[in-house]
Amino acid sequence: MEVVVLTPVESGCSNTGPRTQALHLVDELRRLGAEVRTVEAASPREIDPVVEQTGARIVLAADNDEQINAVVARMVRRLAPAPSERPDDLPVGRTVPDLPPLAVLPLGSVPGIVERLGLPQRPAEVAEAAVNGTVLRTDMMRHDGGGVCVDGVRIGGGDRPWRGVVNLDDAVLADGTERILACAVANADGYAAADDLVLAEPDPADGRIDVAVAVPVVTGRFRRKVRIEVRRARGRAVAVHPEDSATFISDGLVDELKRKRTWWVEPGAAGWRR
Repeated sequence: MEVVVLTPVESGCSNTGPRTQALHLVDELRRLGAEVRTVEAASPREIDPVVEQTGARIVLAADNDEQINAVVARMVRRLAPAPSERPDDLPVGRTVPDLPPLAVLPLGSVPGIVERLGLPQRPAEVAEAAVNGTVLRTDMMRHDGGGVCVDGVRIGGGDRPWRGVVNLDDAVLADGTERILACAVANADGYAAADDLVLAEPDPADGRIDVAVAVPVVTGRFRRKVRIEVRRARGRAVAVHPEDSATFISDGLVDELKRKRTWWVEPGAAGWRR
């Protein structure tokens, strides 16, 4: 059995060689009889030969969710067929085939998705999962900007309310006339809360996106009070159209949403060795 240990590294940084956890992992994999190859990738293109290689099992040595997202995104980019070439045997409701399952080795810190999916964390446990473990299939999300999301997205939060339209399938959760404190587009629960307010309680393997919108509502005729109303729904696809722009975080990456974006679920497309 061939196992590739893939480690993303920052471009331009001095390369000090494999990290201690990765060296322990390689030793454990060889003890289990695996043929091991190590690859360090400083750019998305350097990830491609690993995800395109058939037969080899992949262990991703990662520090954070962003690195996991980057590898899953390259899998989708290289392995997803064009719309006109989608085979008849593609699973119902999917635009991508089953992606190759990943084992994940935490390095300096434990990526959030590893904790939320209950994946092994120690080198010996990760090696056992890569060689003899089972595969957990979970949903993931794609969006019309060409990217993917494994965990979830939170738009807004904190002290910067925004206005926009939020539609989940046929349901209108926000029509653009109200201030939105936060909006969660959740596959797992990494970004399903804001300011200690639980917005959603998603199941990463139920084939649906959990979407929640938190808006302030004024109540009372004489003694006016403001309460937070959370509107929740589950479905296949959500479109968010901010009036101006809104800060969002997706799989650890912070950016500004300046135009309409649509996310949709790919049921069971992602795989994890455990």
